[in-house]
Amino acid sequence: MRQGSRRASSDLEMAMTETNLERRVSDWLDAREGEMISMLRDIVNIDSGSYDKAGVDAVGDAIRLFLERHAVACETIPLDPQGDILRASVRGVGEGRPVMLLGHRDTVFPKGEAARRPFSVRDGRAYGPGVADMKAGLVMNAFVLAAFQELGGAPAPLIGLFTGDEEIGSPGSRAAIEAQARDVRAVFNAEPGRPNGAVVTGRKGGIFFEAEVFGKAAHSGVNFQDGVSAIAELARKILAWTALTDLEAGTTVNVGLMSGGQSVNTVAPHAVCQIDLRYVQPGDRDRLVEAIRAIAERCDHPMARGAIAIRGEFLPLAQSPASKALFDAYVSSAAQVGFAVDGAFTGGCADSGFTAGVGAPTLCAVGPVGGGAHSPGEYLDAATIVPRAKALALTVLRLGPA
Repeated sequence: MRQGSRRASSDLEMAMTETNLERRVSDWLDAREGEMISMLRDIVNIDSGSYDKAGVDAVGDAIRLFLERHAVACETIPLDPQGDILRASVRGVGEGRPVMLLGHRDTVFPKGEAARRPFSVRDGRAYGPGVADMKAGLVMNAFVLAAFQELGGAPAPLIGLFTGDEEIGSPGSRAAIEAQARDVRAVFNAEPGRPNGAVVTGRKGGIFFEAEVFGKAAHSGVNFQDGVSAIAELARKILAWTALTDLEAGTTVNVGLMSGGQSVNTVAPHAVCQIDLRYVQPGDRDRLVEAIRAIAERCDHPMARGAIAIRGEFLPLAQSPASKALFDAYVSSAAQVGFAVDGAFTGGCADSGFTAGVGAPTLCAVGPVGGGAHSPGEYLDAATIVPRAKALALTVLRLGPA
């Protein structure tokens, strides 16, 4: 056989092998919709607010138990006071950099919410705290990892990272997320698909500040002139901060919480507020932070003093050429599964900004479709859990080894 013929034969055999594996993975996932819904019920019914370490870790235990039953290797990266990180891995048939499946186990809901609103399904929609954001995505990732492990491994190694503090800015998990992402070929973040089915190709960056003003107390009737009102100083600062908003550029500054004072008849000696900054372009970050800091530290009264600190931060997700190629691959896989998908930009923040920030091609919101996140009406379109899992698995297959 001539060399050209041998090469053509080898290419044909590889294509047939890949097609066979695609079919086997799809069939494996198709057969497990009931198991997926059952696992989703189990973890939705566990309270796992960001500050409930025991609950967040209990969700991790449930996921680990499932993965280990399917021979997926797992390790725990301990954190305190946040929930631990669960890291799962599936071997690659070929050499190359791994692909990361990312998701967070924490929710925004208080302890007791799962008992008040347990998992339920009505008219094709699943309900419960965190059902879409993002416990359905965790189930999807776990089953995709299990599918590849059961069927002999993925084309490239897979890493599943299940974190526990995204809703508060990932203060404990960020370093581990970034360290893993520096060495991966691609990242798929299983945040919920948008209500129209779109995945997310761009997100704003977000920074959460706490600002304080220190004044001087005085009796408001007897010696008002001897006092320095921290509330008055803070009010002027709030007007200056909100003036930084530029809707055309996608920049917003919101003072969402404020408090201060000692009593109604005392000139306020102290005031505090929390500020939410959102921005689009990575290059705008330092300029905006400096502007907010300058306003915080500048006071009209010489005896007043201002201070500010960053309490949490998300980086923006900006689509790179490599991330665009990842999106195109996902669109093609989704079409084969039977659904169309668009890309969307959102002002919300996610861990995908951290992975994109270290240069990893990243696609976000590949999880099952839902809406109403962070509200009592949060829902999941239950019928999307298997198709989204299949589209993710097919995309991983088509990336091949790298």
